[in-house]
Amino acid sequence: MKPSLLIIGLGNPGSSYEKTRHNVGFQAVERLSEAFGQGDWQDKQKYLSLVQEARIVTVPVLLVQPQTFMNRSGEAIKKLVDFYKLDAAEQLLVLCDDVDLPLGEMRLRKSGGPGTHNGLKSIALQFGERFPRLRIGLGSQPAGADLSAWVLSVASEQEREILHKTFEGLPEIVRSFVLGSNVGE
Repeated sequence: MKPSLLIIGLGNPGSSYEKTRHNVGFQAVERLSEAFGQGDWQDKQKYLSLVQEARIVTVPVLLVQPQTFMNRSGEAIKKLVDFYKLDAAEQLLVLCDDVDLPLGEMRLRKSGGPGTHNGLKSIALQFGERFPRLRIGLGSQPAGADLSAWVLSVASEQEREILHKTFEGLPEIVRSFVLGSNVGE
C-alpha cells in the first residue's frame, strides 16, 4: 500500500522512555492505531521506524514511530518521504509534545517553527518548517526544573489521566484533518 499520509508520533524508543512526557507523540499515535490501524506494527529498519498501515475513511495512512531517538527523527521521516515520494508540506502529520501549551490542550497547525522541540528541529532540518503538526500540551516544567530532565521523566498519575482524556478526542481531530477541514497556520 502506498500511503497518502504519514502520521508520525515523536518519541524515544525503549522501555525506559515509554511513559515519559516526551513520548506523548508515541502514545498519541498508539491511540490512532487503536482507532484506525490495520494489522500489526512492523519494525522496518530501512525506514528506521516502527510502522503500521491504517485507513482513515478511504485514505490509506502509514502510522510511524521513528526509532532514531527524538533529536534524529527527521532522518527516519526523510527515508519514508523519499521512498513513497510524498510532499512533506501536504502528506505528513507530526504528533508531538509541547511544553508551551497547557496540559492536555492540542493545537493543529500547517506549519511553524520548532521552538525548543528537538524532534521538530530535526524534521525542519530535512523539510523546512512547512509540515503539519499536532502539538499536545504538557504544561510548563516546575520552576527551577531542568527542561530536558523534566520532559524525560514519567508523568504523574494526574497528568496521565488528563492526557488519556485528551487522546479520546484525537481520532476525530485526525479524521477531520484527513478530510480537509480547516487547519490553523
